[in-house]
Amino acid sequence: MTPAAVGFQCPDCVAAGRAATKAQVGTQASGRPFVTYALAGICVAVYLIGLLAGQDDRMILDYALHPNSVAYDDEWYRLMTAVFLHASLLHILFNMYVLVVLGPTLERILGHGRYLVLFLLAGLGGSVASFAFSAPTTRSVGASGAIFGLMGALLVAGRRLKYDVTQVAVLIGINIVIGFLPGAGVDWRAHLGGLVTGAAAAAVMIMPDGRRKVGMEILGLVVIVAAVTAVAAWRSAQFPVIGI
Repeated sequence: MTPAAVGFQCPDCVAAGRAATKAQVGTQASGRPFVTYALAGICVAVYLIGLLAGQDDRMILDYALHPNSVAYDDEWYRLMTAVFLHASLLHILFNMYVLVVLGPTLERILGHGRYLVLFLLAGLGGSVASFAFSAPTTRSVGASGAIFGLMGALLVAGRRLKYDVTQVAVLIGINIVIGFLPGAGVDWRAHLGGLVTGAAAAAVMIMPDGRRKVGMEILGLVVIVAAVTAVAAWRSAQFPVIGI
């Protein structure tokens, strides 16, 4: 297993999961998966800019998910900026590897726009879960929550479109277990939050019969966003008021 600041990835399991993603399990393919490559490119560019400028620690300090900064300083942007930051070379290499393995299939299933919404929503869900259930002084970074959302979405899409997703389920299970190992240093809250959010988003994007019903899809996504927002508001209200 390879450790990372936010997530662990099992190289053998990821390679095995590749087989589950090769089949076309959606409607019409949406061409090249340029959104997947763009997201990976953004993450890599942000990491390199920080590294080459010697500002990687400063970027994490200013833009990582930090519950105290979110609640007390209203720095809500950290819920999204943290998704595109990574703490080490191994961290970003393994996260981007899983992204480019799993992402293209989902992008072809959902289309570019829906896929982007899925990624961002899963990333937000992971960050909100970390914000809600982590210690106030914790700093978390990484796309692992969003990537777990892709895994959850692929699991839902595959089952609804009647494809064998056993290997994806195994990949999810192994990564969840690793997140609870003592000393792992993994933000399992972000993983579970992203997983649940991504699976829920996929469930409303792809109906049980494999068809798309735009009205139901929009309503479902609005409900998911409202639920994520409610969790963030609830957690913010738990922070004590400092002075008057």
